[in-house]
Amino acid sequence: MSPWEAVGVFAAGAGAGTINTVVGSGTLITFPVLLAVGLPPITANVSNTLGLVPGSLSGALGYRAELQGQRPRLLRLGGAALLGGLLGAILLLVLPSGAFKAIVPVLIGIALLLVVLQPRLARYLAARGRGPDRADGGVALLAGVFGTGVYGGYFGAAQGVLLLGLMGLLLDDDLQRINATKNVLAGLVNGVAAVFFLFAASIDWTAALLIAAGSVIGGQIGARVGRRLPPVALRGLIVVVGLVAMAKLLL
Repeated sequence: MSPWEAVGVFAAGAGAGTINTVVGSGTLITFPVLLAVGLPPITANVSNTLGLVPGSLSGALGYRAELQGQRPRLLRLGGAALLGGLLGAILLLVLPSGAFKAIVPVLIGIALLLVVLQPRLARYLAARGRGPDRADGGVALLAGVFGTGVYGGYFGAAQGVLLLGLMGLLLDDDLQRINATKNVLAGLVNGVAAVFFLFAASIDWTAALLIAAGSVIGGQIGARVGRRLPPVALRGLIVVVGLVAMAKLLL
């Protein structure tokens, strides 16, 4: 890797750390850059997953105020995220590289609809006495977090959008607090996948360390930006990022 390529990977890591903390889909920045500097797809995916773990921790730390009082929720959903992430990491090494390509854009589209319609759906369900009445989202959210974890351990692009869509519909909570939860869950998925890859896959340590350094900085930037966004602006940003993710995955 040349010095300029190293700078590009570091910058991609910073951008991914920023956007992952605010919304998600940072992999859509780093993964193409790693391919462009010559890494094979599987090695790029594995190195990227490992590199983004410190950025997830940085973003979660930046949202620590919004995480207060969420310990029971995080313990419950975190277990599902860990199991899903581990299964996804295993599938990455045994399934064809394009196994999730067809279904992921559909899932992102559904998640975006949930993000956009969530306030209206919540009011409608509340008026009928069917709104969210549990702090943990019930079995539906547990299953959804597990499924998103499987996808996140496998590839990870837009897993944040999927998590925000699920939790926005199934949890009766502020969007910023939900975003803070998303950062922790995504970090757990990336973390358990990274630990598995340490023992089972080939890692480009230069790329992983450059992304890690950039993503830590990006995580703090993302926390500062994201926490200042009003709900309408945050929803709008989620939709824009999700549409870009769909377009990249489809094309």
